Amino acid sequence: MKKILAAAASLLLIFSLMLAGCGQKAASTNSGTSSGPEQTQSSSNSDSSAQQSQPGEKVFKIGISQFVEHPALDSARKGFIDGLKEAGFEEGKNVVFELENAQGDFPTTQTIASKFVGEKVDMILAIATPSAQSAANATKEIPILITAVTDPVSAGLVKSLEKPGTNVTGTTDMNPVKEQLELLKQILPNAKNVGILYNAAEANSKVQVDIAKKAAAELGLTVHEATVANSSEVNQAVQSIAGKVDAIYAPTDNTVASSIGAVVKVCNDAKIPVIAAERGMVDGGALATLGIDYYLLGKQTGKVAARVLKGEKPEDIPIEGSKDLKLIINKKSADALGIKIPDELMSKADEIIK
Repeated sequence: MKKILAAAASLLLIFSLMLAGCGQKAASTNSGTSSGPEQTQSSSNSDSSAQQSQPGEKVFKIGISQFVEHPALDSARKGFIDGLKEAGFEEGKNVVFELENAQGDFPTTQTIASKFVGEKVDMILAIATPSAQSAANATKEIPILITAVTDPVSAGLVKSLEKPGTNVTGTTDMNPVKEQLELLKQILPNAKNVGILYNAAEANSKVQVDIAKKAAAELGLTVHEATVANSSEVNQAVQSIAGKVDAIYAPTDNTVASSIGAVVKVCNDAKIPVIAAERGMVDGGALATLGIDYYLLGKQTGKVAARVLKGEKPEDIPIEGSKDLKLIINKKSADALGIKIPDELMSKADEIIK
């Protein structure tokens, strides 16, 4: 009997030891399972890095610095992204964009530029002169693509349009100012006085005003200037010259463009047409333009950017002007002002807004 009990005790001890061993093995397996997701994530990151390091698979980061929000600059930005895509650089595949908007504040453009330099982006797109100047002051190494910049040379961005000689290239939105004033005379042949509304702090606007004064003199027009420092001053500035002029000419001034609704309202009340420098203002109620399509200008810039991303140096790529001017007429505004647009212009119009 004692022998049977001793044998049973031995078997029980062996069985207990076996259970303990299985339990430890199970615990070890569970621990390994809990670390599985972390290991998988690490592997995934490793695979991603390997893919990006392969030739042709680099993901470029482009910082977009836009001076202010209005239809022309928004269109230029969209065109830039679409132009890059057509050239093989698509968001979510091999390029990412970081958009910053200065909301018309000059010091903010400097903050944005410093931020992009600190992040070591591969390229900066600067939309409008203030953003371009701040970017150029912040870096001499990172390629800077510009658009909606009227005079890159006088703005100190490049040495010449033909051979920039700096880390800056892209497109200029220099307007056909004389042709736009000729358009005014075609619509209003008896006009003698034209008002020009602009922000004197914008270098691109000052250049256009100087050109406009010379062209106006040749066309028998007397220029009346009204300057603003910000959008809150636009309404009062328009009212100050409304009784002195037959029409108002609005250059590609960012402050004016962002407040075109206020300009048009005052002018419509005074029965004064607005001849604009670009189509976004005509969409906003101006009478007409023979001007730049900023979406197409942005696409041109995107194509230039693709060349830089593929290895060309900005310093060797000429600054391009708009290749496609559009005659846009706002028939709705003409009717509200009681103005008959000549049939010849109506037949030539690329677009008539009704």
